[in-house]
Amino acid sequence: MRILVWHVHGGWMDAFVRGPHEYLVPTTPARDAWGLGRGGRAWPDSVVEIDPADVVDAEVDLVVLQRTEELEEARRLLGGRAVPMVFVEHNAPRVDVPSSLHPFRDRDDLLIAHVTHWNALMWDCGTTATTVVEHGVVDPGPLWTGVQERFGAVINEPVRRGRVVGTDLLPRFGAVAPVDVWGMGTERLPELDFGDRVVGLGDVQADPMHTALAERRAYVHPNRWTSLGLSLIEAMHMAMPVLVLATTDAPRTVPAEAGAIATDVAELVRASRLLLDDPDEARRRGLAAREAALARHALARFTTDWDELLDDVVARRARRDRATTVAMEGSVR
Repeated sequence: MRILVWHVHGGWMDAFVRGPHEYLVPTTPARDAWGLGRGGRAWPDSVVEIDPADVVDAEVDLVVLQRTEELEEARRLLGGRAVPMVFVEHNAPRVDVPSSLHPFRDRDDLLIAHVTHWNALMWDCGTTATTVVEHGVVDPGPLWTGVQERFGAVINEPVRRGRVVGTDLLPRFGAVAPVDVWGMGTERLPELDFGDRVVGLGDVQADPMHTALAERRAYVHPNRWTSLGLSLIEAMHMAMPVLVLATTDAPRTVPAEAGAIATDVAELVRASRLLLDDPDEARRRGLAAREAALARHALARFTTDWDELLDDVVARRARRDRATTVAMEGSVR
């Protein structure tokens, strides 16, 4: 089928566009949030850039939304055509938890696909149909060497997002070994006066970043309240031992033998010392991390789940349209 989808969450899109469909990605000369296109990513040829003005005449079987404001924009671009829609909820609620009302609650014109069971549990979606399709990632391979006695983390906007992503916890790991942090906005980390034990390395393309990250002894995931970081799942695929806060859906993904998972930060720091002092133990836990990631977050499982969901959404819309047509014909008679 032909799917209209904006390039918003690049890591998630990297897996989503590996399915057997054609993906129409709005593209503008500005390459901004409403027209990033492929964004320079090495995606399959089935990912096709399209001028927003051309969407009205394009064959579109389904729309995948990732921002609430995309609903009206999709309707505008489609010229009012009724096309099945799925909204991907990437985020855990931030206000009035656990009584957060989802902005698309009580609707019958779309389906909400949560990326974690935690999101589904915490959002009140009312009567809107919901499901969960857990993350999958493109497997970078077991790249871990751990040759550098340093830790690694991938955090976008660590200064702006602060406690949400656990930026304040990084110096506690930095007291054991330097923490190298990749991601958007990491160049602002010196503003926090953490010293030279927490190092921002900027937003780097995945291939060189994965290689460098895999040289670090362990991966630190200090996020307090994010959905479930794709970078964590990638690190586990790379056979890195991981040090993870046991919040949101992380306990579902990370077994204890994959490194350490706890809400007690002191326990994670103690585990980081063990991994630093014992490379063989770090290797053993990293292999356990990879095994767990492949079992739950393999790309094939992800694309299969999405194929089944999209087929079901389109089929249900077709049945609904047929029922409406029959009803209208009956009223005319």
